Amino acid sequence: MSIRHGLLALLEHGPRYGSQLRTEFESRTGSTWPLNVGQVYTTLSRLERDGMVAQDGEDEAGHALYAITDSGRAELRSWFENPVDRTSPARDELAIKLAMAVGAPGVDIRDVIQSQRRHTVKAMQDYTRLKAQAITAVEKNGARERDDVAWLLVLEQLIFQTEAEARWLDHSEARLIRLSTAAAAAAPQAPASPSASSPASAAPLDGPSAPAASTAAPPPAASRARGR
Repeated sequence: MSIRHGLLALLEHGPRYGSQLRTEFESRTGSTWPLNVGQVYTTLSRLERDGMVAQDGEDEAGHALYAITDSGRAELRSWFENPVDRTSPARDELAIKLAMAVGAPGVDIRDVIQSQRRHTVKAMQDYTRLKAQAITAVEKNGARERDDVAWLLVLEQLIFQTEAEARWLDHSEARLIRLSTAAAAAAPQAPASPSASSPASAAPLDGPSAPAASTAAPPPAASRARGR
């Protein structure tokens, strides 16, 4: 999440102090990604170091104000104009958890999936309920209320995200079932006893009895080929 660009976007509307920026950021995003004041001021310090914001005096209450610079506006324009880079995706805790659950001693990955699915479905229901409230607020206040519209967009993104997560969990469970079935089918079978009518049993043996090659269990590679 780019906090620095979010703060720059808020500062473009005029000078702000740290607590004000935190409140406006959380209002715009519905507190989906809460910030603390220390995080805000740390980010402001880095932006000031990079020449993207500058201190702009104090307000009547003595709060230090920050204003966006021309360099900050250029950075903000670039952020808006360029797509979010997906070549280095953010770490996803759920994906990492499932990856580590594969083959983990004492862990049934299907239980992990089912537990997560219940949580995901509940989250989707909660987001859908909040979406209905956001739509009511937008219809009541009109599209001029930026925070209501922004919150609605964030909620819809969360709904799409949880829907995709639920589908992925279903897919993962089905994938594991198919792999388990394929592994069972590919396991080496016990040698079958030669029948009286088989060519091997009917042929006379000059020496001590030996197992017929045609009735021996297939090697693992051949067994896997038939299982596919």
